Amino acid sequence: MCGIVGFTGNKQAAPVLLDGLAKLEYRGYDSAGIAVRDSDSEVEIVKAKGKLKVLQEMTNDGSTVVGNCGIGHTRWATHGEPSVLNAHPHASDDENVVAVHNGIIENYQELKEKLTKRGYTFKTQTDTEVAVKLVDYYYKKYNEGPVDSVARAMMRIRGSYALCIMFKDFPGEIYAARKDSPMIIGVSDGDTYVASDVPAILKYTRNVYYIGNMEIAKLEKGKATFYNIDRDEIEKELTEIKWNAEAAEKGGYEHFMLKEIHEQPKVIKDTINSVVKDGNIVLSEFGLTDDEVKELSQIYIVACGSAYHVGVAAQYVIEALTTIPVRVELASEFRYRKMPLAKNSLAIIISQSGETADSRAALTLAKESGVKTLGIVNVIGSNIARDADNVFYTLAGPEISVATTKAYSTQLIAGYLLAMQFAKVRGEISDERFTQLLDEIQTLPEKVEKILEDKERIQWFAAKFANIHDAFFIGRGVDYAVSLEGSLKMKEISYIHSEAYAAGELKHGPISLIEDGTLVISVLTQQDLFEKTVSNMVECKSRGAYIMGLTTYGNYSVEDTADFTAYIPKTDPLFSASLAVIPLQLLGYYVSVAKGLDVDKPRNLAKSVTVE
Repeated sequence: MCGIVGFTGNKQAAPVLLDGLAKLEYRGYDSAGIAVRDSDSEVEIVKAKGKLKVLQEMTNDGSTVVGNCGIGHTRWATHGEPSVLNAHPHASDDENVVAVHNGIIENYQELKEKLTKRGYTFKTQTDTEVAVKLVDYYYKKYNEGPVDSVARAMMRIRGSYALCIMFKDFPGEIYAARKDSPMIIGVSDGDTYVASDVPAILKYTRNVYYIGNMEIAKLEKGKATFYNIDRDEIEKELTEIKWNAEAAEKGGYEHFMLKEIHEQPKVIKDTINSVVKDGNIVLSEFGLTDDEVKELSQIYIVACGSAYHVGVAAQYVIEALTTIPVRVELASEFRYRKMPLAKNSLAIIISQSGETADSRAALTLAKESGVKTLGIVNVIGSNIARDADNVFYTLAGPEISVATTKAYSTQLIAGYLLAMQFAKVRGEISDERFTQLLDEIQTLPEKVEKILEDKERIQWFAAKFANIHDAFFIGRGVDYAVSLEGSLKMKEISYIHSEAYAAGELKHGPISLIEDGTLVISVLTQQDLFEKTVSNMVECKSRGAYIMGLTTYGNYSVEDTADFTAYIPKTDPLFSASLAVIPLQLLGYYVSVAKGLDVDKPRNLAKSVTVE
């Protein structure tokens, strides 16, 4: 959602802040602003509505705003319309306290009323202004310094937040605090950085601290000191980020999404190699013992968006290889369900960022119910990674485009590997079958490469259908899971109304929507379901639909029904989602390009949904 960057050190702060905010544009925003204090503790606040380039032009890329300590923000409106007035940073009336904020303060109205009674006035509609003036109130009332005033405010605020705060009396310092909203702190060569996500500071340092929930950090030049909510100083260990700065750049591609699609062979291979050693899948570091796996009576896969679609695919694979029943749950629904959770069960929480609000809440619910938890996440040190009993890190690297591609693919791989190992440990597949699957999964990177080599056909097809209004994706089994993801890619970046259906459900209502020119994309990689899905294609075509078929090489009879056919290499049907999704990612991408849309930053969407 919103993006935060802060800097204190030996360089001019404004260019660093603007550069960091540019690296966070993928998170989505409607306004931006920076605040910089100079050596005399005078603060300059510059804010703009719209794209970051407006702010860059106003400040001549930061050169007109002087000072070595500052904070910056890109805002996604929650309280108050997008405007210069509501943009961050916000300040107390005398500019004693200046702050930026990610998250939602749930009791802001109550706090605002109490502060108004104490003489504070409010200029904006934001909950952030309330937090700023609450800190200012405690700072002046108790006169015990920044850490004390921030801690007192944290105890009064309900909701989620990441706060970066500057005080007039402490011109070279930034104070950070967080609850349920991500924040990292980096140090390098006498400079200190703070940001809401890794790409903002990768250019400057790979050595970071992760500030914990309900903790406070005092940032000085080249130094960070941490405190708990009781104001006691606590120790933190530096973590080295393995991503490099180049991984977060476009690398010659027109868009991050296309770059990340092309990175999938590498990240799939990296994720496989992270746990496959000498012909075995090594999951011991996850903390799940063989005895616990043998006793599993139920698996709950909980996720949102594309990660939920990974869960649907993983459900088919786990249930095909083991006798463990699997339920796939939307995190936003699971957290409010009243269902009893089975004894000896495992909750698998899937999230690229590890910060998804609903998924984090689902994790907490599972743990409170005594269920063992496993996080499948991409970001080291994220909330879900820290809070889950066990964690499987996918090695997708930084994913900048809002529409996920490579993170989705590595999550699929994690699901396959877990299914295979569970089946082996429980004695539910033979050694021969296990070896066969292990050999086959290691061919997937090369097969993805082959699909990408033939992307021009998808580009041609996408250009032909860029102006359609409706599209339907159908499939059965694993192909239905792929259809869900293909449909989401189409709608989120091309703004075309798109739906996915299990092909057998067409006659139960959706077929009434098929008319002349409607695009129907049919996924057919499951050989035992092939003929049934072809029958569904015939039903759609007879009602005037234009049919695209997506199948494996060798199934050339699809061309008898489909108007356009795309092919993927053969693989084990359990792994077909990893290949079938690639043409659908490309289809969504090229339709968006043909329409001239902002592929990497689609309207109304953000990379990480960190508030409910």
